[in-house]
Amino acid sequence: MRNFTLTQLRYFAVVAELESMTRAAARLLVTQSAVSTAMAELERILGAQLFLRNRSTGLKLTSTGRAFAMEVKSFLDHADALFESTSDSGEALSGQLTVGVFSPLASFRLPVLLRAFESQHPGVDVTFLEADLATLHTALRDGRCDLALTYGHGLGSEFSSQVLERVPPHVIVSADHPLANSPGHEVALRDLEGEPLILLDLPHSREYYESLFALSGLTPNIRHRFSGYETVRSFVARGHGYALLNQRVHNDVPYSGGRVVPLRLIDEFPPSEVMIVHLSDAVPTRRALAFTNSCRRLYGASPP
Repeated sequence: MRNFTLTQLRYFAVVAELESMTRAAARLLVTQSAVSTAMAELERILGAQLFLRNRSTGLKLTSTGRAFAMEVKSFLDHADALFESTSDSGEALSGQLTVGVFSPLASFRLPVLLRAFESQHPGVDVTFLEADLATLHTALRDGRCDLALTYGHGLGSEFSSQVLERVPPHVIVSADHPLANSPGHEVALRDLEGEPLILLDLPHSREYYESLFALSGLTPNIRHRFSGYETVRSFVARGHGYALLNQRVHNDVPYSGGRVVPLRLIDEFPPSEVMIVHLSDAVPTRRALAFTNSCRRLYGASPP
């Protein structure tokens, strides 16, 4: 019989994440010897080496350990869901929740969302993984985050999602651009044909913005590519070109100074959809469901 325990698996998951038995013991609030003994016993039961132990390089997962870590995360999530399915639904939530967030979305509503969530569920320890869309998709598959607040671009069939908001694209130009004072602050993308574009160059976002030019029968004149949202705004403010974006920043003064002017596009372009995303075959914990509900309340979205 393979008599490993849930405690051993939970210890292993933390050691695998931190690659340190000392730090794992501190997080788990147990002694280092308890963690070390549990890991040695787990390796004995499995008949496999999960860690490489080296004085100079520290603790590293073996290839077997990495594969096992991916399976353990899903297993522990199911174990938590099994317990929660039989527990009192009114019981206060506790434990850890890791939320992925698309970098350009992080500064807009995430601080307010976290404040609201923590006020209702103070026992949940929320951590965030801020990244681009492609990295978040990989993190969800690998179990490094429980769910993600992101755009829906590039989602595969292995993901389930709930739409929170639909955000149309818009253009930003510098304050001294000829179109900055367009009637109604409205333009067509063709009005900027040939002008230098400052592209927000992130996986899947890049393809979305390029698709808007294709829909208009235009070829973008890409002058600069940046992965930073604020860098794009700063270059536009200083007159280096214009940019296509989705989320609107209330402050029109970027870090570099100058000013950007948002212009509504009259073209009938598909919006970006802000979503909560998780793996389709993952059973959401009560913590994940509570966070999703907080997102829906903040965004004013209807239940699915």
